[in-house]
Amino acid sequence: MNGLYVGRVTHARITPRRHKLAYRIFMVRLNLDRAHQRVTRLFSLNRLNLFSVFERDHGDGSKTPLRDQIAAKLDQAGLGEAAVHIEMLVMPRILGRAFNPLTVYFCRDAVGQLGAILYEVNNTFGESHNYMIAAGPQTGNAVSQTAPKRFHVSPFMDMDLDYRFDVVPPDQEVAIRILVTRAGSPVLTAAFTGQGQPLTDAALLRAWIQHPWQTLGVLAAIHWEAVKILLKGIGLRPKPASPTTSVTLGVAH
Repeated sequence: MNGLYVGRVTHARITPRRHKLAYRIFMVRLNLDRAHQRVTRLFSLNRLNLFSVFERDHGDGSKTPLRDQIAAKLDQAGLGEAAVHIEMLVMPRILGRAFNPLTVYFCRDAVGQLGAILYEVNNTFGESHNYMIAAGPQTGNAVSQTAPKRFHVSPFMDMDLDYRFDVVPPDQEVAIRILVTRAGSPVLTAAFTGQGQPLTDAALLRAWIQHPWQTLGVLAAIHWEAVKILLKGIGLRPKPASPTTSVTLGVAH
């Protein structure tokens, strides 16, 4: 089921200096099983429109259908049974422009049970990496997972860190909360929480009116917050080499 989620992104750095930010965005939920069907008059897949998502912006950037790429990653991780139904949660292009720090893929089996989540992370250097994690046991509809950090995102963050993902998959609402730790001690928290509604032209227009500079705002916020972090005396870390593999596996809890 396709959907629109309007909500709020928050970041809170805990150490070595406290720093917080928050801004409102909207994301769309797309069923990749029917990725080439028409969505709405104002929203297109793989075609320029007021709102759009291009598969080449994700995965390996090739012409291979994105759904097939995700299914192949699931197979390689031993999670092929979760490749029956795949949805993505993504910020759309607006007038052709977009930057997605995080796109999340929810992968389900033949009976609709969540089997795995893939987190596609992009940095401002034009690089991308994936964290693939089995869903594991669920408390209600919430999922908890962990993975070691293997990909350079922020020049203000070290690499000897771990991620904890606490996720409520998209339905009437969605929540993705990430706790970054070093040796078990919290370093940073980040989250997106949003309320769901049908993906219609009217809903998209309302969201755009409320967030007219979403795409530019995300990039501007990243760089503006970087300036403020520098002014707080948090130094830059050297950029490490890129991971040798495109997927890091995590574990469910």
